Amino acid sequence: MIRILFYLAIVFALGLGFAWLADRPGDMVVTFGGYQYQVSLMVAAVAVTAIVAAVMLSWWLAKALWNSPYTIARHFRARRRDRGYQALSTGMIAAGAGDAALARRKNKEAAKLIRSDQEPLIHLLDAQAALLEGDHDGARQKFEAMLDDPEMRLLGLRGLYLEAERLGDRAAARHYAGRAADLAPQLGWAADSTLEERAERGDWDGALALVDAQKSTRQIERETANNKRSVLLTAKAMSLYDSDFNAARVAALEANRLRPEFGPAAVVAAKALFRNNDVRKGSKVLEVAWQAEPQPEIADLYVHGRPGDAVLDRLARAKKLQSLRQNHPESSLAVARAALDAQDYALARAEAEAAARMQPREGAYLLLADIEEAETGNQGKVRQWLAKAVRAPRDPAWVADGVVSERWAPFSPVTGRLDAFEWRAPEERLGHLIEQDDERPEPVVIPSISVAHTDDIVDVPVDSDVEAKPQTSADRAVANDGPFAPDSAETAEDDEPAEPVRLPDDPGVDPDEARADTQRRFRLF
Repeated sequence: MIRILFYLAIVFALGLGFAWLADRPGDMVVTFGGYQYQVSLMVAAVAVTAIVAAVMLSWWLAKALWNSPYTIARHFRARRRDRGYQALSTGMIAAGAGDAALARRKNKEAAKLIRSDQEPLIHLLDAQAALLEGDHDGARQKFEAMLDDPEMRLLGLRGLYLEAERLGDRAAARHYAGRAADLAPQLGWAADSTLEERAERGDWDGALALVDAQKSTRQIERETANNKRSVLLTAKAMSLYDSDFNAARVAALEANRLRPEFGPAAVVAAKALFRNNDVRKGSKVLEVAWQAEPQPEIADLYVHGRPGDAVLDRLARAKKLQSLRQNHPESSLAVARAALDAQDYALARAEAEAAARMQPREGAYLLLADIEEAETGNQGKVRQWLAKAVRAPRDPAWVADGVVSERWAPFSPVTGRLDAFEWRAPEERLGHLIEQDDERPEPVVIPSISVAHTDDIVDVPVDSDVEAKPQTSADRAVANDGPFAPDSAETAEDDEPAEPVRLPDDPGVDPDEARADTQRRFRLF
């Protein structure tokens, strides 16, 4: 478009020039070789213009004739190259679709039409075709050959990495990923694998440098980078806490600054501050993390953060922590534990029962058993609470890839994934009762059961909707119907069901609770 406008501007300028000359008549006299030539100014201008145009046209024709062999060769070369790229494109599509035969055929065609040193994608198509044909050894050799070419080196490392992952050779895969990360930190697959490998080796500084490189290349967002740095700094502080406390304190405080609501970072930072007798700042750090996600480790450290406190002082700190996150089971359990240490059994029982009502789980019932044993020593009630704890859902813990841990770890022990542990309730035990009524399947109804006596077996039909009643002596007499049937006096005395025999310290099980618990269970036998 610009070129057309440029040509139009030139034509317009020439037109204006000729019009200007036409309005101003004049003559031009040229003396050459003893002759004098006189023409009008307009004729002279037209002649000069025609001569210039003729010279330019002659030069263009001469140049075209001189360059014609090269032009013809370039035409055929471009046509051959276009055919090669078309074959390469078709081969790459076939490789992506899984058509090994077409990919191999187009690879050979592209290799004939295009030189492999000019187009590196031919090597990639060759390796992909080998993988589709099942020739993994040949594919690995082609990927290794790519390492000699700076332009193809990252592609070769990627191929070798995937092959090592396929074979399950984790060390080799991370070796290739490390080489790729050194060359190009912006590669996500290489950076993530190298980050996991350095974290497993405990090379926290190297892992932090890699995260900084990812952040500088804008491969990851700022928030994601801060989260990863917080995890790595927390792990570094935990590993250096006993050997190099100053470095651990600096790392812990920076981790808490980057992610104040992260529980493990808050715990290690608070420990470092408590060790330096900075109780106020350490308590503030724990309070922020507690408001985000209450955890038992935070509560325990907060309550015992000030050395030399009396049990009542620790109870007061637990109540303060409860005020920051009210109506939460962990808050009630923290107060209950502190009250138990202070021998305030009434408060401990009330808070533990409140926690059990808010979230019935194993830890609440175990704490109630401890309170019962400390207050009354009634072993029957203690066993009752322990039985509830066995059937109750499990307490929240650190879970990653199916692994449950009481302590936080920076990476998963199964996959090595960084920041994999989450604070949540683990999977329920096998055979645990289903609490939701809409999700509970229909009970298995057995049409009859057999009650075995000394000599006879009587089939008693059972209705699933009718509650079974204890058998009286009259019923036993009808069932026996023999010389050993009890007399009428014994029958009259036994019409009322007998009270079950219990140990002196066994309060037994509440019949209503036992009936409700039985209705919730699956009837399998």
